[in-house]
Amino acid sequence: MMHRILRLPAVKASTGLSRSTIYQRVSEGTFPRPVSLGGRAVGWLENEIQDWLQQRIEASRNATMERDGRA
Repeated sequence: MMHRILRLPAVKASTGLSRSTIYQRVSEGTFPRPVSLGGRAVGWLENEIQDWLQQRIEASRNATMERDGRA
């Protein structure tokens, strides 16, 4: 199985989150944890970031439907 690793600039671009927000959410357990690449280098598994984004989309859509009385 192939894993694609995203470095911080790509994660920031994909999510729209800042560096500090990403690391804050990692520490809170609400964002995927990075993978050590050796030394001080880390990256995130692309599929975990995509899954996290999909969950955010679904939660946002469900909240909108509930608010609008369509749920």
